Amino acid sequence: MKAAVLKALGAPLAVESVPDPVLGTGEVIVDVVATRMLAYAGEVFSGERQYLLELPIVPGPGGVGRVRAVGPDATRLAVGDWVSIDPTVRSRDDTVSPDIILQGLTAGSQAALRLQRHYHDGAFAQQVRVPTENISLIGAIDAADAGRWCALGTLLIPYGGLLAGRLAAGETVLVNGATGAFGSAGVAVGVAMGASVVATGRNEAALADLERRFGNRVRTVKMTGNEEDDRRQMQRAADGPVDCVLDLLPPMAESSWVRAAVLAVRPCGRAILMGGIRDDVALPYAWMMRECIEIRGQWMYPRDATQRMIGLIRSGLIRLEDFAVTEFPLDKVNEAVAHAAGNTGPFKMTVVRP
Repeated sequence: MKAAVLKALGAPLAVESVPDPVLGTGEVIVDVVATRMLAYAGEVFSGERQYLLELPIVPGPGGVGRVRAVGPDATRLAVGDWVSIDPTVRSRDDTVSPDIILQGLTAGSQAALRLQRHYHDGAFAQQVRVPTENISLIGAIDAADAGRWCALGTLLIPYGGLLAGRLAAGETVLVNGATGAFGSAGVAVGVAMGASVVATGRNEAALADLERRFGNRVRTVKMTGNEEDDRRQMQRAADGPVDCVLDLLPPMAESSWVRAAVLAVRPCGRAILMGGIRDDVALPYAWMMRECIEIRGQWMYPRDATQRMIGLIRSGLIRLEDFAVTEFPLDKVNEAVAHAAGNTGPFKMTVVRP
């Protein structure tokens, strides 16, 4: 089969023939129809992000495709089924605190490298081998729409955070960093879950677009960088208590922006940290204790989230039509890397079709 291979950090991906994956028990082989190119993929492939990767590797986190072969333990999957491929692979020998990798992207820890050595290659290939539990049926779709279904990979990140925050219909959630790809998806998911949303960011045009898309279900706050002023703006925009904060700020953000949002939450409120900032965040111990504030970090999402998100899409609560998709064939994968880096933002996707 053909695949895009990363042989050395800083080198372009090489499209070449590699051996077909071999099926094992507890595994599924999928013919990949479409897979996302992350906006920061070039930073991973250059080594700038210092992800845990053992080279050479076929990158590509997740995607959409059709089942080619299933192991003997699968009872509902059939050859030809349209499925979503979840790259979040967990070790099976510790259900309490498993080691985790993002297949085709990074190991979550040094210990997880052992898992990565088995589920080594990702979806920038005509076929990919994944654990059975990482496959979710999406039902019949038009092959032309496969690229849009890759939006699952964007939507599931904030959905995992909102599930961790136990967001309930009728509550108010503050999405901090709402003008990026994951933050804007978090706004869409919050609305779909029945919440009112306060969306923060520095890009006025992107904030205005969120208001246009979602109407009065979303109120926006342009961040100024003044922590006290920003917090007051957030609370004023909420027009009532902020029940939950979902932080999705990017690596270049200041820790004070996180603190401004977390301190806006109501007594007994929840704050979920999913962003990428590199600095530590100082939070007042006495306030957290007296006000019973819950702070939780969340990486990715639970296993059942994909099927639940598919339900939100099938019900019409999430519209895949909102995503603008630019597609590249596999032999143009390096052009896709450059395009993804230069075309970031809300409801935009770059997709590779192997």
